[in-house]
Amino acid sequence: MKPILVLYYSRHGATLELARAIAQGIDSVPGAEARLRTVPPVSTVCEATRPDIPDDGPPYAELRDLEECAALALGSPTRFGNMAAPLKYFLDGTTPQWLSGALSGKPACVFTSTASLHGGQETTLLSMMLPLLHHGMLLLGIPYTESLLNTTQSGGTPYGASHHARVGAHGLSTDEKTLAVALGARLARAATALSERP
Repeated sequence: MKPILVLYYSRHGATLELARAIAQGIDSVPGAEARLRTVPPVSTVCEATRPDIPDDGPPYAELRDLEECAALALGSPTRFGNMAAPLKYFLDGTTPQWLSGALSGKPACVFTSTASLHGGQETTLLSMMLPLLHHGMLLLGIPYTESLLNTTQSGGTPYGASHHARVGAHGLSTDEKTLAVALGARLARAATALSERP
């Protein structure tokens, strides 16, 4: 099966942690493999450039990563209830993939991290779903059959995995990590089932 793309932007590392947990869930499904990719920050200075390869962490995504993936997990920190500009900037450049239908029919999920519990997790997740719907992707959330969704005191929503990055707190809570891994596994199972269809 083609790799499953985990595409994210992370400023302080919290969204990266979620991306790694989702990748862990993907890799737990036999025959599935996660491909972790990020996007560069955007600059208000037109002349500013970034190296082609980040100093650390996963490589920057290329449009062909979208074309080559069997499924997509898309993640961003919350910026005023919306996805961060670097991820939006990358998605705004996917018109050729939209025109060719490169993502149509592929499963997808979304994930986010916020500094405050009510800082727009659900609106950010929904904002990331909009371009995926335009691309014709099949959106997956976290069903309430995941019992932790009913009891979590931190992140986790039916719309996607989330993390409450409280000031002074470090790392994902056990619930957040478990739900993110479950979402990654669900995405991989859906991609596997679709890849086996004639």
